[in-house]
Amino acid sequence: MAGYATPEEAWSAFLAGTHPHLQDPKPLRFLPTGPRCKLCLAPFRAPGAMLLRPWGYSPWEKYPKICGRCFKEVEKHAKLCPLGSETESVRGGEVELSMLFADVRGSSKLARQMPVLDFSKLMNRFYGISRDVLVEYDAIVEKFVGDEVAALFVPVMTGPEHAIRAVDAARELLRATGHGSTEGPWVPLGAGVHTGTAFVGIVGSEDASDFTALGDPVNITAHLAAQAAIGEVLVTVETASAAGLDDGMFERRALSLKGHSVEALVISAQPQATASG
Repeated sequence: MAGYATPEEAWSAFLAGTHPHLQDPKPLRFLPTGPRCKLCLAPFRAPGAMLLRPWGYSPWEKYPKICGRCFKEVEKHAKLCPLGSETESVRGGEVELSMLFADVRGSSKLARQMPVLDFSKLMNRFYGISRDVLVEYDAIVEKFVGDEVAALFVPVMTGPEHAIRAVDAARELLRATGHGSTEGPWVPLGAGVHTGTAFVGIVGSEDASDFTALGDPVNITAHLAAQAAIGEVLVTVETASAAGLDDGMFERRALSLKGHSVEALVISAQPQATASG
């Protein structure tokens, strides 16, 4: 793609929301009916969806507000870079983003105390509600692993407000699971939110690949979530600054996260104001 020396640069521009492909004319907007892909405006409902679905214009499972074809398009553009090729292994780039990890506290104990079917239903409910909340806040659901959910707030989806979107999503996730209510949580949850620069893209072979984030900021977020108590969201000072949070409103906690000394704000399930109101 003209203007980018490497596929990584093209991917980074796409993930940051500045790639020229994102500013291309969007003729699919003339086909009925919404909702539509946020990037190319392809319709997801009939009659337009019936025409486009065979070509890959269907909701992407990790983030159903866009179509799966949009990522294939930027991959095609990346291969047009001078160093791109049909065998190019790099399918992603570095970008600043915010990450949210949340997991069920004491899940092993819960599994021992409940019938297997009841525990499976509980986790399925957690997965379903987590997915609904995260997609609503424009997150890419990176993975569900055991008792944990990981989500990426990437500028191409969220705009520059990825930090506050991640914080608000974490708080809503606590609310949706009953934290702060008179009845108490129906599943005990703790979460961590961190902002940093990581590699984001498709890793693995053509036959077995996944869209993910890699790098030290991802590890920090995972360790941060593991330190959160039930009903807490731990937010690093990097995220708090990017989100415009008033750190005077929250408890400040010094943490040691496997080789990292981290300062974090503690946001509880009780209602508190954030920069987004």
